[in-house]
Amino acid sequence: MNYQNEPLTVSGLNLYVRTMLESDQHLRSVYLRGEISNLTDHYRSGHIYLTLKDAHSAIKAVMFAGNARYLKFRPEDGMMVVVRGRVSLYEVTGSYQFYIEDMIPDGVGALNLAFEQCKKKLQAEGLFDEDHKKPLPPFPGRIGVITSPTGAAVQDILRILKRRYPLGEIVFCPVSVQGENAAPELTAAVRRFQRLKCADVIIIGRGGGSLEDLWAFNDETLARAIYDCEIPVVSAVGHETDFTICDFVADVRASTPSAGAELVSPELSVMLSALTGFHRQIADLMQKKLLLEQQRFRRIAQSKVLHDPLVTVEYRRMKLDMLSAHLKAAYQTALSAEQQRLAGTAAKLDALSPLKVLSRGYAIAEHDGKIIRSVHDTDVQDAVTVIVPDGRIHCIVTDCKEK
Repeated sequence: MNYQNEPLTVSGLNLYVRTMLESDQHLRSVYLRGEISNLTDHYRSGHIYLTLKDAHSAIKAVMFAGNARYLKFRPEDGMMVVVRGRVSLYEVTGSYQFYIEDMIPDGVGALNLAFEQCKKKLQAEGLFDEDHKKPLPPFPGRIGVITSPTGAAVQDILRILKRRYPLGEIVFCPVSVQGENAAPELTAAVRRFQRLKCADVIIIGRGGGSLEDLWAFNDETLARAIYDCEIPVVSAVGHETDFTICDFVADVRASTPSAGAELVSPELSVMLSALTGFHRQIADLMQKKLLLEQQRFRRIAQSKVLHDPLVTVEYRRMKLDMLSAHLKAAYQTALSAEQQRLAGTAAKLDALSPLKVLSRGYAIAEHDGKIIRSVHDTDVQDAVTVIVPDGRIHCIVTDCKEK
């Protein structure tokens, strides 16, 4: 093989091609429409690798973490998107690819798609389940309010709470409700209330606005903080037609901030009316109780025991005499039965008494305190005692013979 010029290295060629691609003005900012496939989301690095394709062709693409973190939705395989970026070459593998700087869903807004994705995910995890939602306290001692200190919402909430329920103490936590810092501040406020246990119920919300204005209340981390909060949370975001993720996960959704304040505060006039009703019921019950006790007193006052107490004493005495007679008769009956049983037992013992046997002419012979039952129990010259009914006879054995 003959060549006149010095051959290029692979790295040099790739660098040259890359330089050519990146120097082309038409390839520095290109808009592409295509379908996502082979999506790989590296959560640790934040980079997103994918392939964009249409009916006839495909191109590899990458979106680095610095751009990916601004996405409002999560890309998925099969999703049609419009991307903006530049064409270049990855020198290490010589791969021609597209470097994405921005991405939006094709045919639907990024925020709407992100909202539906987050809603579907949290609903599948059970964060919207009704059995997890807590009831609002009927008479909260302290009411937590999380909203902007400068918006109209906080003024509406404070005015309604002071008018309807001046007994409730308001614990206000000012936060941003719009912009980059809004979602972290809202999440931190909910967690602070949970940690300090400084409220019996929490109102979180803001006034109305566009989807972009309300976007902080669609934050997944905020939704999980509300779900984990042991204090009941009322979501009062925007107008009645506005819905956010916060509305779905909260224990109660209010159509407006003003409605949220009304939900957590029993109206003072209603409370006073209820107290008046309770007072009337108590008075009626006390009056009925007094009448019953008066009737009972009159019955007792008219009873015979108070007018003639000796009659009662005599009646008790007669009853005592009757019980005494019954007791005496029962004692005599039991005693007679025991005497008969004792006599029968004595007769049996007397019949079995050794003395009865001796009285019939029998005697008992003993040697060394033991009864002699056989000729083998004694021997010649042994001292033997013979027991007869009227005494004892001491004898000496002179002979022992067996039958």
